Amino acid sequence: MKGDLTQGPVMKAMLRFAVPMILGNLLQQCYNVADTLIVGQFLGANALAAVGSAFSLMTFLTSILLGLCMGSGTLFSIRFGQKDEFGLKEAMGTSFVLIAAFTVFLNLLAFLCLDRIERFLNVPQAVWPMMREYLAVIFCGIAATFLYNYFASLLRAVGNSVVPLVFLAVSAVLNIVLDLWFVVGLKRGAAGAAEATVISQYVSGVGLMLYYWLRFPDLRVKREHFTMRNACIREIAGFSVLTCVQQSVMNLGILMVQGLVNSFGAVVMAAFAAAVKIDAFAYMPVQDFGNAFSTFIAQNYGAGKKDRIRAGLKGAVLAALLFCVIVSAGVWILARPLMLLFVNAHETDIIAEGIRYLHIEGAFYCGIGCLFLFYGLYRALGKPGMSVVLTVISLGTRVALAYLLSAIPEIGVVGIWWSVPIGWFLADMTGLLYYLRNKKALLETAGGKEEKEK
Repeated sequence: MKGDLTQGPVMKAMLRFAVPMILGNLLQQCYNVADTLIVGQFLGANALAAVGSAFSLMTFLTSILLGLCMGSGTLFSIRFGQKDEFGLKEAMGTSFVLIAAFTVFLNLLAFLCLDRIERFLNVPQAVWPMMREYLAVIFCGIAATFLYNYFASLLRAVGNSVVPLVFLAVSAVLNIVLDLWFVVGLKRGAAGAAEATVISQYVSGVGLMLYYWLRFPDLRVKREHFTMRNACIREIAGFSVLTCVQQSVMNLGILMVQGLVNSFGAVVMAAFAAAVKIDAFAYMPVQDFGNAFSTFIAQNYGAGKKDRIRAGLKGAVLAALLFCVIVSAGVWILARPLMLLFVNAHETDIIAEGIRYLHIEGAFYCGIGCLFLFYGLYRALGKPGMSVVLTVISLGTRVALAYLLSAIPEIGVVGIWWSVPIGWFLADMTGLLYYLRNKKALLETAGGKEEKEK
C-alpha cells in the first residue's frame, strides 16, 4: 500500500501517516532500553553505566546511517510527489549502493578503533571491560541498522509507515525475550544483552528488505536504475550528506557530553544512562512526528501544493506543542517511578541525580519539539544546510555550556543538564527568524517550477 499525502484533509493525512512511525520508533528504542533495564536490574550499576555509555556511542554511529537514509528518503518523497517513476528508482538504486559502501567502511572503522574508545569517552576502569564486551558484539549490528533504515525510509517516502512498524514490533518483542534468556537465564552478562539486540536488528532489517522485494514489485529497481550518474549522485548527496552531517553533529555533541558525564564517575554515568532512555521515550514521538511532517512537506513540495504546505505547518506546530506540554507534565510528576524502572530502589544517589536531570530536561520539551519540526521543514524544502546550522547552534551551545558550567564547583554536573534547553531555545529562535525572513522564497520552486497561487 502506498499513500499519497498530497490529497485529502491535511492534519488527518499527516497524523494517519505519523502514528505508525511514532509507534515504530518507540519500539526501536526498546532495543537498547530493554538492554538498559534488564542490565540495570540484574547486573548492577557498573553494568548499567557500561551499556548506557555504549548507547551514546552507538547512537552516534547509527545516526550517520540514519541521516543518509533520511536524506535519500526526502528525495524519494519528492520524486513520488512528482510522479517520476524512473527518477524514483534511479535514486533508490544509486543511494543503496552509496550507503551500503559507507556502511561497510563505518563497520570496519568501528572495530579498528574499539580499544581507543576508553580514553576518548573517559570511561572508568571499573566500567570499561563490560563496555568493551558489549561493543564488540553490538558493532556487528551496524549493517542491520542500515538495512532497516534504508527500506523503512523508502516505504515511508511513498506513504507506507505501517509495514516498518510491524517489523519493529516483532523484533522488539524478540529482543526483550532474548535479553531475559541470555542475561538472566544463560548468565551471559553484557555480551548477552548485545547478542539479543543484534539478532533482533537483523530480523527487522533483513525481514523488511525481503518484504519490500516480495510485496512491492512496482518499486523494484533493475540494472538500468543503477546508473551512478554524476547528476543523480550530486542530488542524493545534496539531501543525504547534509542530513547525515546534521544527524551526526547532533549525536557527536551528545557523545562529547557523554565523555564529560563519565568524568563525574559511575553514579552520574548510571543516572544519565537511565534518564536519557526516559528522555528518548518522552520526546521520540514528536521527533518522529517531525519526520512524518517532513515527508508530508516533501511530497507536497514535489507536487507544487503550497497551500497544503502552509496548512500542514500550522497544524504540525499546534500538535507538537500540545503533545510536548502534556509529556513535560508527565515526566516531571513521574520522574521517580520512571527512574525506578531502571535502577534498584537502594541506589538512592543514582535515583536522585536522575530525577534532577528529568526535572530540568522535562520542563522544556516544547523546545526540542519545535526544533524537530524545523529540521523536517528545511530538509523537505531542499534546505538541509539550514538543518545543519540549527543543529550546530543547539549542540554547540550545549557542549560549550556543559563544559563551562560544570567546571564551576558551585554548579557542577547540573550545568550539563541546563545546557540542553538553552541550546534548544537558541536554535528555535534562529529557525523561526530564518523562516519569517525567507518564507516566500522557500516555496518558490515547489513542484520544480513556478506555480500560480490559487
